[in-house]
Amino acid sequence: QVQLVESGGGLVQPGGSLRLSCAASGSIFSINAMGWYRQAPGNQRELVAAIRSTSRTNYADSVQGRFTIARDNARNAVYLQMNSLKPEDTAVYYCNAGIRAVGDYEYRDYWGRGTQVTVSS
Repeated sequence: QVQLVESGGGLVQPGGSLRLSCAASGSIFSINAMGWYRQAPGNQRELVAAIRSTSRTNYADSVQGRFTIARDNARNAVYLQMNSLKPEDTAVYYCNAGIRAVGDYEYRDYWGRGTQVTVSS
């Protein structure tokens, strides 16, 4: 069974930094794109950043220049370095990955349970 587990959320003051981590485990054959989404109360879940297996990245306009996504293929892990955090970055952050499990013939979307990020003074 494949699962994604996030860590690294917490409370930080405006202007501060946090680093989120997400590790995929289980019977994994290969991983395609990995990414981070977030959902604030009353809002829809939105893409924050994504990184393909080729290491090509894309970012939401609201985080461009402040957040950096990276992946470690040997560890089946993805990271999100968040700098210059703002109160509007407050949300639950979810890890997402397109994974082909051992014995499967297609890639499927997997989600972590989420980690809370709160930016407040």
